[in-house]
Amino acid sequence: MNAVRVVIVDDHPVVRAGLRALLSSEPDIEVVGEAADGAEAVRQAGLAEPDLVLMDLQLGEGIDGVEATRRILALPGAPRVLVLTTYDSDADIARAIDVGAAGYLLKAGPPDELFRGIQTAVRGETALSPKVASRLLKRVREPAPALSPREIEILELLAKGLSNRRIAKELFISEATVKTHLVHIFGKLGVDTRTAAVTVAAERRLIRIVD
Repeated sequence: MNAVRVVIVDDHPVVRAGLRALLSSEPDIEVVGEAADGAEAVRQAGLAEPDLVLMDLQLGEGIDGVEATRRILALPGAPRVLVLTTYDSDADIARAIDVGAAGYLLKAGPPDELFRGIQTAVRGETALSPKVASRLLKRVREPAPALSPREIEILELLAKGLSNRRIAKELFISEATVKTHLVHIFGKLGVDTRTAAVTVAAERRLIRIVD
């Protein structure tokens, strides 16, 4: 059996070096490239002919990991893309899976989980860390009124402290539309203030709070 050819994508050099050393310790995994940003990830995916791209979500300037994943999967003979990140919000997970990621692993997991995830993804199956899998299962068993992508966007801007006017300008919509969305958001989350909406959304991992 040939070794799985992997490209590592992460904007932190120390993390890339650690992952390269870790993966290189496995005889059935071969690291064939690295990338520090989304555009380079797409380029490496086309040049290095990997079987799998190990993709972080936050990549500094330029396109993020989700958009890089979408572009990689549009390539001829595209490799599988496996997300490896520190972020576990519902929004991040949903975006990655929606564009076709083969799985979603967390950096806090043990090395064996990463090794298994790579082999699982290459076989064409879905690789999920136990924490992510349990979250997805809980959502299936206990479905709550789903927030629309636009409502998620508005919540994320609320979390940054933006006023209705600023949100309207940012999203190119009217203030009245922002207020309508807020009414729907409050109803779905069972809250009656902006602060409570952000707090509940963050607790449920519907949005990610970036320090």
